[in-house]
Amino acid sequence: MTRSTPRPRATTRTTTRAALCTAAALAAALTACSAPGESADSDAKASSGPIKVAVVNAQSGQLSSLGDWEYKGAKLAVDEWNKKGGIDGRKIQLKLFDDQGDPTTGTNIARRLVSDKYVAMIGTAESAVTIAMGPVLQQAKIPNITSGQSDGLVALKSPYLFLNGPTSTTYDSTLAQHLVNDKGYKKIAMITNNGSFGKGEHDAFLKAVKGLGVAPSTDQVVTTDQKDFSAALTKIRAQKPEVIFIGSEEVEAGLIVKQARDLGITAPFAGAAPQGTPVFIDTAGKAAAEGTIVSSPYLSNDVSDATKKFAAAYEAAYGKEAELHGAKAYDGANILLTALKTSNGATGEELADAIRATRYQGLLGDFQYDETGVGITKTTIGVIRDGKLVPQQ
Repeated sequence: MTRSTPRPRATTRTTTRAALCTAAALAAALTACSAPGESADSDAKASSGPIKVAVVNAQSGQLSSLGDWEYKGAKLAVDEWNKKGGIDGRKIQLKLFDDQGDPTTGTNIARRLVSDKYVAMIGTAESAVTIAMGPVLQQAKIPNITSGQSDGLVALKSPYLFLNGPTSTTYDSTLAQHLVNDKGYKKIAMITNNGSFGKGEHDAFLKAVKGLGVAPSTDQVVTTDQKDFSAALTKIRAQKPEVIFIGSEEVEAGLIVKQARDLGITAPFAGAAPQGTPVFIDTAGKAAAEGTIVSSPYLSNDVSDATKKFAAAYEAAYGKEAELHGAKAYDGANILLTALKTSNGATGEELADAIRATRYQGLLGDFQYDETGVGITKTTIGVIRDGKLVPQQ
């Protein structure tokens, strides 16, 4: 039997098709290997379509009040930019994700942001969740502006992570100096929880107060899901402290103060941002919270023309009074949007560099980021009077 010989022209066509398929496969592979925050061509920028920005915060569970404040603040900023035309005519598309205050849920959301090609993330307010999400976002080169304050955020050393407020070190060193140097307190008790936020507060305040020559009379640590604090508070009561430092989130801190008053403890409490919120005051009760000393970068909606304008816009949009966390998210969103504008809609590393280069006069103060991702390093002292946080006189 005679075998036919393949014609050269067919071989050429086959070779050409194979080469084209190989080139297409290589291009697809290169695109797949590029970071979601940027294209395979690092100089390319999308010139049309919405800019996808995620807000990730708890919308359910004990920390949902934080998430609600954060989302409203970020959305207010985005709405203002969109009304003015967005970023060079491109609208900002803001989507809310509920992390439930859970690090595992947060990590799963981070992977979704990667697959859905989000340009940046605002949130979370929970340091433990942000820390869990950090490595995924860093690998994908997605910039994240967080409202967390734990020093553990800085310890990640991610060039894509930025704080829209001070760290625990700033909050608590300012507070310790006020308690020891200004008030003259020597008998200081501590009660903190064992979560990421609580541990950060514990370590920062303990270091600060010891640096001023004062050792706490007792140092009590509770769990994040605890409801009965009588054992720890009984030990604190026995020490007869002049002031009690509290390192816990809003609801738990409120419960601690309420139970302390029920046990006859009259010493004032002192803490950072959570102790200046309406949720803390409502949970503790107005009378129990009276006199609480607070270290915060945002004491009132009335401290400047800018805060008054923000508070009025916030109330007009949502029918509610603005507070610190909404202001932080508003500042953070404006910093991100300013960086998007100055970078002509950049993504990935270029957007992160633009955020770092942004100088922004915000509600909390003047932001100027350093290599750690911290942009503001100042708080002031306030006190709860008649159910409101007001500047210390």
